[in-house]
Amino acid sequence: MRTIQLSPEWSGTSYRFQKTWAHVGNIDQFRWLSRGDVQEHLRMARDELGLRYVRAAAMYSPEMRVFGNRLADWKIPEADRTKHLNWQMVDLSIEALLNLGLKPIYTTCFTPLGMTDNPATCWPDKNPSGMPRDLAQWQDFVASGIRHHIERYGIDEVRSWYFECWNEPNLDWFFNGTQEEFFRLWSATWHAIKSVDASLRFGGPSTARGEWIPDFLRFTEKDGTRPDYLITHVYNNDSGEAPFSPFDGPAADRAADSPHFAAGVIRGARKAARELGWTGEFHWNEWGRSWFPQDPAKETALEPAFIVKTMAECSHEADAFAFWCLSDIYDQIGFQSSEFQGHYGMLSLHGLRKQAWLAHQMLGRLGEDRVNVRNGNSLVNVIATRNNGLASALVYAYPDKPGSPSESIRVELDWPFRKPALIRLGAEENNIIAKWKELGAPDYPTPCQVSQLREANSFTVAPANAVTIKSEPTGTKAVFEMECPGVALLEEQA
Repeated sequence: MRTIQLSPEWSGTSYRFQKTWAHVGNIDQFRWLSRGDVQEHLRMARDELGLRYVRAAAMYSPEMRVFGNRLADWKIPEADRTKHLNWQMVDLSIEALLNLGLKPIYTTCFTPLGMTDNPATCWPDKNPSGMPRDLAQWQDFVASGIRHHIERYGIDEVRSWYFECWNEPNLDWFFNGTQEEFFRLWSATWHAIKSVDASLRFGGPSTARGEWIPDFLRFTEKDGTRPDYLITHVYNNDSGEAPFSPFDGPAADRAADSPHFAAGVIRGARKAARELGWTGEFHWNEWGRSWFPQDPAKETALEPAFIVKTMAECSHEADAFAFWCLSDIYDQIGFQSSEFQGHYGMLSLHGLRKQAWLAHQMLGRLGEDRVNVRNGNSLVNVIATRNNGLASALVYAYPDKPGSPSESIRVELDWPFRKPALIRLGAEENNIIAKWKELGAPDYPTPCQVSQLREANSFTVAPANAVTIKSEPTGTKAVFEMECPGVALLEEQA
């Protein structure tokens, strides 16, 4: 068993720990927001994670019926019918958020059915992903929707929302066009939104892999359509796609499977934006360890270790980080057929908290005043904070080679305080997947089994003897064991 020494400078100068992961969250698609189970998941995120804004793509999905035939025209031959705007389904989704005290990120995508000649589509609900054939029509369409929502909810409410252009236009899967075409689409959408109210906050380019940021800023400066905030996305395994991402870090960290790739892109994109004079908000409203839609490691302790490690390094590099995503209620390549299936959500279909969710809760329990740490390394380290006189330390351990067997490590942490409570995430500890497997890993857990799992789905504190307080000439240490990959939170008790 290896031993790790961690030495927070508890009496040293502190600095603000920015909890930028808390306020923005993702639901797969806008059409899910009116579902009762999704609303329950959002309520949990509001109450347990501090969620305030919700992003969901495909607000203009064919399923949302925003542009189609009028019911009253049912007797008219199809070829003679005129399409009309219909915001009823969008209203249901927005009002579901407002009723929870949440606010939408109003994402203008994809092209409504009938507004493009491009046959390309994405997702099972066949969202048209081609360029609108008539950008003047597109502008009128976008502006009409916003005017409708201002009339319905009031200008002050709508001004409190964020607006976003498209989703990952640098991927053919989501935008079947060129960068030049997307920039034209951005310009038209910017003019549509600002024609309604210039103070509405509109952002982009919402690209995958941190790409297009410099090109986008140069274009919008020349075009007079500067964004109100920047948006982009990153996953740690984007490195396998040979991205054109800005990067800040050693060349070795750009390699496939490097645990430091995402952090390098986050720093690099922020640096590139600053060099072009950008001082406004920066949102990573999709991020994670793996973009694979099915990845068993998402439901292991590797996931919380990555989340805590990345926020330890980068939470101050942006104004918002929205982990992808909140819920397994999701359908981009098919709806999952089991309660747990290595999908994106931090909550299972029945709202069971995976360790990614617990990692966000642990981060949220840290204080606002962070102190520097001596020792540690890029894979095993600690976020040490003070809050109202009480100390907290969140230790993360990420393996050199993801996929290697779990190992135990001994942590010796400087701790000149009373004995702490210890909460750990590991292969078995505070892991709902392990509890589910004990029940036989049912694809369709019964209501009774779901109830059992919910009872076991809150934090379990480690036994008091799991932490030893050791006095040494150099000071007092808290000594405990944890797993790698894993996460451990020590909290001084009031």
